[in-house]
Amino acid sequence: MRLEDALFNWLQIKIVAEARTDDRAAEDTRLFFEEILREDHAVSSIETHADRATVYIDYKVDGEQKQLRFDKEAAEQLLEDINSNPKYNNG
Repeated sequence: MRLEDALFNWLQIKIVAEARTDDRAAEDTRLFFEEILREDHAVSSIETHADRATVYIDYKVDGEQKQLRFDKEAAEQLLEDINSNPKYNNG
């Protein structure tokens, strides 16, 4: 898996896990992607911040600081899809 894909997948599931704090599967999946980032891509730190339209991921690879940007709407799409599916909202 390419680093950019792993970061985007991690970002999407991080957004889900933060919004659905009782969703253990989301948290487990977030941890799985963090493991991929650490073990396969040597990512040592990772932080996010956002403005109205963009989510920024600041991360380090082999001690070098880097940044990726993703469209905020695309990053939040997984959460929107889960929340709009009655199968996942039995509460």
